Amino acid sequence: MDISSGNLRVLRQIAASGSFTEAATQLGYTQSAISRQAAALERSTGAVLFERRFDGVRLTPAGLALLRHAHTILDSVAAAERELTGAAPRTERVRLGVFMSAGAVILPPALAHLAAVGPQVEVTTVEGTTPGLLRALRAGSLDMALLTSRPPHRPSDGESPRLHIETVEETELLVGVASTGVLAGRTAVHVDELVDAEWIASPSSASEPLLGVWPGLPGRPRIAHSARDWLTKLGLVAGGFGLTTVPSRMAKVLPPGVNLLPVDGAPPEVRRILMARLPGRPSPGISAVARAVARS
Repeated sequence: MDISSGNLRVLRQIAASGSFTEAATQLGYTQSAISRQAAALERSTGAVLFERRFDGVRLTPAGLALLRHAHTILDSVAAAERELTGAAPRTERVRLGVFMSAGAVILPPALAHLAAVGPQVEVTTVEGTTPGLLRALRAGSLDMALLTSRPPHRPSDGESPRLHIETVEETELLVGVASTGVLAGRTAVHVDELVDAEWIASPSSASEPLLGVWPGLPGRPRIAHSARDWLTKLGLVAGGFGLTTVPSRMAKVLPPGVNLLPVDGAPPEVRRILMARLPGRPSPGISAVARAVARS
């Protein structure tokens, strides 16, 4: 079996991206080059490593087994490069993935706490959706990730080995409305009033449901605007151009012109914030970041 470190990096990026096209973009290759390297890797190992699906590419059990060894090999290669160039780090680097709203309300206080008590830890962050962050965590592109979970709060993925997942906190979903207009001055909104509302929502995909629309409404929601960026979404709400769902934890960072209302006539929508990492004993840096997030 003849496998280069370059091929292992391609394997890791495909696992993290869930797509040959996205892996090519991240690595600066063409898609055909990525496909050729993936095929060469399968020929070299004599195993089917990739499962082509309608929603992207996933690793087969053989691919996941090779990926576990790839982590060790690529980490050793990186350590050798640092030692040979005299660039051995004095601090531990922790790569943290975060879901979109975490960057506004969890990340700043967590990093501030970490800087005060653990300056020997260097944290880099990547924002993404929960499915994307799970892929990156499995691929070894991240050391830990902040995820969200909705009822019935099943395990985040079914891969093996199972991830180590801890609940950081629970937050209730509310509806963001303009502070002027038909809902101004209200302390709550009834679920029936939301049926014909215009919504500001994030784009959806096969692996990530529509975010921004109140769950369980009958019929097809009216999406007036589609945006991932929170500043854009909340700015549109403030202007009276639609409603969007907002975790209660974001109340302290709302821009002027936006109020949050609970929804009457429907069960509370509770979301969990989870901290996930690969199984095994965590490094001191990962433990320090986890404590900082828990205190934020």
